[in-house]
Formats: sequence, C-alpha cells, structure tokens
Amino acid sequence: MAVPKKLKLQGCDTLAVIFKKYFMALEEFEREQMSDREKHLVRMKSITNYTMGVFFIGVGFFFMFPIQSTQNFISKYDPTAIKLFAVICWIYGLFRLYRGYKKNYFRN
Repeated sequence: MAVPKKLKLQGCDTLAVIFKKYFMALEEFEREQMSDREKHLVRMKSITNYTMGVFFIGVGFFFMFPIQSTQNFISKYDPTAIKLFAVICWIYGLFRLYRGYKKNYFRN
C-alpha cells in the first residue's frame, strides 16, 4: 500500500517543527538569567576547575620530568607506568581547564 505524498510531507514537517522547538528551547535556556547564587556557584566551580587543571598538569610534569630530589622515589616504579600516569594527568588537567572555560554546570 502506497503512502500518499501529503502524509510524507506532513511527517517531514512534523520533524522540522520538533527540531525547531528543541533548538528554540536551547536558545531560550542560554538566554535565561541566573540568580546571584547560581552566578557565585558557576564562578567557584570555574575557579576550582582552573586550579585543579593547573595542578594536574603540574603533577604530570612532575612525573614525566622528575627533579633530582624526587628521582630516587620515582625510579622505584616502572618507567612506562610513570610516563603513562603523567600523560593521563595531562589529559585530565586539560579536561578540567576546558570544563572551567565552558562553564556548562546547570545544563543537562
């Protein structure tokens, strides 16, 4: 049984309307004003993310390029595992910096 063209177009129009409503809802949410409490929470979370990002990048450098006083401690472990841990710290630190920059804390 063939589907009439009118129904096919109606289905496409329905999808277009759904997408339009969805994107309009996102735009309205982004324009929504935040309360002072929410602004404070966003600011504090952003500062925390920046701080933790710099900390984890520093830890990554500490393990990748150990200084003389910590060389004895780090040399006890597998060098490949230490390098892998340093790279993981760098990746996580960059993620925290990105998260602090984007500030999408109240969006689901």
